[in-house]
Amino acid sequence: MAVFTAVAAGIGAAAAIGSAVSGISSANKQRRSAQRDKNRAQREIDSLKKSRQSVINPYAGVTDLSSMAKDLSGEMSNPFASLGVATSAAEIQIEEADIALANTLDTLRATGASAGGATALAQAALQSKKGVAASIEQQEARNEEMKAQGEQALQQQKISEQQRLQNISISEGQRVQTAEAAGKQFVFQTKEDRTNADLDRASGQQTQARQSIADANAAKASAIGGGLSALGSVAGSVVAAGPDAFN
Repeated sequence: MAVFTAVAAGIGAAAAIGSAVSGISSANKQRRSAQRDKNRAQREIDSLKKSRQSVINPYAGVTDLSSMAKDLSGEMSNPFASLGVATSAAEIQIEEADIALANTLDTLRATGASAGGATALAQAALQSKKGVAASIEQQEARNEEMKAQGEQALQQQKISEQQRLQNISISEGQRVQTAEAAGKQFVFQTKEDRTNADLDRASGQQTQARQSIADANAAKASAIGGGLSALGSVAGSVVAAGPDAFN
């Protein structure tokens, strides 16, 4: 009976040892596969870190647009500076007064009129000429004033238009620079997000591989422990059967 017990224990131990060997082999394969996955993930992480883009300053290309602003003071002038005094009317007045007086004297000499009548006639002619001269002088002064005002308005319109165009140029330049900076920032951030996503994926694969290695090591240890336990059971059965069990 002891012999049968020992034989049965041996068969059971052999089966247990075979199972342990198979478990150890499977665990080793699992560990090697997981190690390859871990190494592959690590290479990918190293490659991603090596090729990672440098941090950029999206506003590095921004330039000073103040040079676009021009000093327009050189184009300004005083349109009233060239205003002239209407002297021509006064000159006409003097000339006509002289002629009137000369004619009056000639008339007096020819007709023998009294001196009082000649004086009155000369004064009337002079007053008439004065009125005409004053009217002409006023018209000339008014024309000069209106011309100056028109020139002033024209200059102001030209300067305003130049200022408007300058403001458009500066504003458009600022808009373009801001758009270029925003575009650079967008491209950089998009690439950065993709790189981070790839790093997260590779890191997750590496973490899974490490866990698989740990599981394989635990399975191998369990298989070895099962084999050792089976050997212990065989040894215990042999000892229990005694030295006469195989005689």
